[in-house]
Amino acid sequence: MEDMAFPDQHLALTWFLSLEPVLPTEMTGLWKGKGIPSGHPLDGVLENLNWFGKRFHADQRADALLFQWRERRLVALEPAFMPIRWIIRLAPLGHSSLARNLLSYSHKALQARGPTAFVTLRTSQYDETAAMVYDKQPISDYFRRISEDELAGMMVVRGDERRYFFSLKRVLASTP
Repeated sequence: MEDMAFPDQHLALTWFLSLEPVLPTEMTGLWKGKGIPSGHPLDGVLENLNWFGKRFHADQRADALLFQWRERRLVALEPAFMPIRWIIRLAPLGHSSLARNLLSYSHKALQARGPTAFVTLRTSQYDETAAMVYDKQPISDYFRRISEDELAGMMVVRGDERRYFFSLKRVLASTP
């Protein structure tokens, strides 16, 4: 999928819901993420912070937040250390090099001790699709199929009507 952006949340949601559902068992593996701008405060923030994507394990557990650290090293961070409502409120700072450097230096302290979410089937509007539910945050990421090796994601924060949209592209075993 080429770079995609939507002028507003409604159009992004309409596009997302037009895609086919995906099953949790189809998601096992490493996925490279990329935000899809739609007017959400986090648009562009994760990329600035060297977000890599997500890793889904065969036991339906997941590394929810994978970041690139140094060349070719991925670090799974613990979402519990990053309260989502504060992150969204401070999102304008997330575009800065200061935020990128601070997160880079904090990787060791923020590193997860294991998977931080689970994958299950959840209802998204009208049908069931795979969703990743964070263990210690009020967040669920819903997924839809763009193609065999690419998914669309929609982050839903309980109590917040805004949605953050992103894509995930499957990473082949030989490349991180």
